[in-house]
Amino acid sequence: MLPVVEETVRYTYRLRPGVTAEAVLLAEWGRCRWLWNEAVHQYKTGRKPTFGKLSKLLTEARAGSSWLREGSQVAQQQTLRTYALALQPSFTVKGRGRPTVKRLKDTLPSLEYTVRGFSIRDRRLRLPGGVRIPVVWSRELPSAPTSVRVYQDCLGHWYASFVVRREAASAPDVAGGIGVDWGVTTTATTTDAAYDLPYLGHRKRCAAELAKAQRRMARRRRPKGAPPWNGYLRAKRQAAKLAKKAARQNSHDARIWAKKVIDNHATIAVEDFTPTFLTRSQMARKAADAAIGAAKRELVERGMRAGRKVVLVPPAYTTMTCSQCGTRAKHRLGLDVRVFRCDTCGHTACRDRNAARTILATAERDRAGADDVRHAITSFQGGGLVRSEPEIPRLPAIGKR
Repeated sequence: MLPVVEETVRYTYRLRPGVTAEAVLLAEWGRCRWLWNEAVHQYKTGRKPTFGKLSKLLTEARAGSSWLREGSQVAQQQTLRTYALALQPSFTVKGRGRPTVKRLKDTLPSLEYTVRGFSIRDRRLRLPGGVRIPVVWSRELPSAPTSVRVYQDCLGHWYASFVVRREAASAPDVAGGIGVDWGVTTTATTTDAAYDLPYLGHRKRCAAELAKAQRRMARRRRPKGAPPWNGYLRAKRQAAKLAKKAARQNSHDARIWAKKVIDNHATIAVEDFTPTFLTRSQMARKAADAAIGAAKRELVERGMRAGRKVVLVPPAYTTMTCSQCGTRAKHRLGLDVRVFRCDTCGHTACRDRNAARTILATAERDRAGADDVRHAITSFQGGGLVRSEPEIPRLPAIGKR
């Protein structure tokens, strides 16, 4: 009998807090935000705020402040733990930077509790401070939760995200691989046209209505320092509602597409593409609408969860390399050139389709083309994430062939 394989996942539910419960949550968020900003100040003054040092400072602060003692110690400790983890070298990746100050008007409330700080009784979420919040149980929890994150979105809705363990669903036994190349005209072009993810344009369809709501916000904006009008708040909520609807549609389409790809392929070669630079180009609006990052994240996470071999291939020269003979073109292809033609073997194909086949060939052959650029591949047993990183090519010895 095969052992049962479990996985740690999050189950998110909508909350229906009353006026009193919401006031308690916002007050708790004010304390946690103040602690976060104090930790940022500690770092800026040249100190090294580890979690142990921050915990001692929290104990001293709670002893001398009745305002902090009124809040939950569990939520405050989790805030400092999150800050300490964000300072680790593995978390401070390029583009993210160090934790910054959380301003009241820019940051949405988010509280974390461990098993010592919450419980579920009578199908309600119980938090410190006598808070009892009804939960919209859209599905049952597979096991007892180990922690919960209570947060508010841009529309003012409250959610609870429980961390639970469940039995991992076994993926079907399949063979073969697929390469994925990211783009703007077509969000994901694969080696098989049946698995392409087309550009759906959810934000484009609501662009006119969103622009109308934003113009209404601009007309109703009051001077700095004055409280906002109710008309401004209604327009702001309408704009946020339209933006979130488009984001949910993109996430839904990405989940369906990723499941379709994972259920039919054992090896998935994904272009390790970072679409950040597109935000500074003329394609910024369409790139944001395509949601390349969300689709890539869904594909990689679901592939690892299903036990597939997911290979991240560097995007360098994938468009210039022929997928048939491996010859690299001498000149870069402009964005207006949509058909790839190889001068060596005469192979002709769609530019993105050829790049997807090159990405798959890189993952299967551990090389990028005729230039013999080797790739270091480190895989996990039983499937998992593999990052393919190019090494420096060896130069031939002078006088030897």
